[in-house]
Amino acid sequence: MHLADFIAGSVGGALGVVVGYPLDTVKVRIQTQREFTSVWNCVYRTCKHEGVRGFYKGMSMPVTTMSVSSSVVFGTYRNCLQGLWSLRGTHLEAPPCKLDIFLSGLVAGVAQVSVMSPADIVKVRLQCQTEPYQSSSLQTTVKYRGPVHCVMTVTREEGVLGLYKGAHALAFRDGASFATYFLTYNIICEGLTPVGHKEPEWPVVMLAGGLSGVCAWSVGTPMDVIKARLQVDGLRSRHYRGFIHCVSESVQQEGLTVLFKGLGLNCLRAFPVNMTVFLAYEMVVRFFHSTN
Repeated sequence: MHLADFIAGSVGGALGVVVGYPLDTVKVRIQTQREFTSVWNCVYRTCKHEGVRGFYKGMSMPVTTMSVSSSVVFGTYRNCLQGLWSLRGTHLEAPPCKLDIFLSGLVAGVAQVSVMSPADIVKVRLQCQTEPYQSSSLQTTVKYRGPVHCVMTVTREEGVLGLYKGAHALAFRDGASFATYFLTYNIICEGLTPVGHKEPEWPVVMLAGGLSGVCAWSVGTPMDVIKARLQVDGLRSRHYRGFIHCVSESVQQEGLTVLFKGLGLNCLRAFPVNMTVFLAYEMVVRFFHSTN
């Protein structure tokens, strides 16, 4: 097991959440709530009614769980890659083949769902709860008072399985997107690293990290929309009967373009977030290597 990969993934994941959370809040609201007519309309109304804190609703749990989730992703990816190397009888110093990278990323993305799904439910529901936590109006009450209260309420009202709503869509999203993510990162680093250099330079790491994030979200956005809609179902009322019903009704009512709601925001957010993730990841991994 590569301890460095787990620790590096944990650090990178937590920093990535902090960098990209405000845009993630806007993206989730646009995907799930028709009252927002555009990105700027969502930003304006959030600022007006909730202030800057509105963009950071529910962030405390994702920072903690994303560090664990990202640790699982990077650790699983590296160990799966090593396992495939061993099966092929390939020397560990030899560069991995692209298929192995793709398959390892796929496994890593699906593996994190058990950790990610409950935290993602909490994040999405708090982000879509547009009322401020504290209001001068006695008539306004919020359903969830914070991350822990949200977990307890969902569990009480919908059972433990309520914390895994949208898990199928999340697995489809993360399997495909992480396979694309690691493959793109590897291809860019390999292409821009001079012959004879074992590690890519920092500007290459940052560029490859940012672009791999954009490519991953381009693949993952359709399932991200369905995941978010299934997860928020139950905040005010129950509407979708399941994954297939959510996909068919969303497309039937809003057209195929509904599956790409928030794509621009996802890509805009993905570059700085994943640049940060891979920069932190590589720094921690290289630090561990230098101390050994």
